[in-house]
Amino acid sequence: MERSQDWLDQAKKDIEHAKFDMENGFYDWSCFSSQQAAEKAVKAVFQKIGAQAWGHAVADLLEALNQHFDVSKNLIEKALELDKSYIPTRYPDAHPSGSPWKKYTKKEARRLVGYADEIVKFCSDILSEIQQGRDDK
Repeated sequence: MERSQDWLDQAKKDIEHAKFDMENGFYDWSCFSSQQAAEKAVKAVFQKIGAQAWGHAVADLLEALNQHFDVSKNLIEKALELDKSYIPTRYPDAHPSGSPWKKYTKKEARRLVGYADEIVKFCSDILSEIQQGRDDK
């Protein structure tokens, strides 16, 4: 069953969550939710084209997507930064000391929310183009 819209809807909700957490001082969770939003958006495109999407690294997923669509190096670099928030934002033993919530800043959260927004928009645009192509037939 093709569920790309469900993946994209969840990606957009994850961005909302990331923004809410950023504004309320949960910078670690804002960064993690940003990574999750980007991951789900890319997986939405894979769903739509009927291809497998393995793993959680957004940069790797975008590299694989680059075989089907033109993905800029700049977007992949932003994904690399997002991927650094996948584990350390949640686990105290991912840092030499301290809890994850003490390791992230509003500035960092704002930057990663912006990167995730770009990736979600990029993927949303691809899905719209695919849909328009289908509607044109």
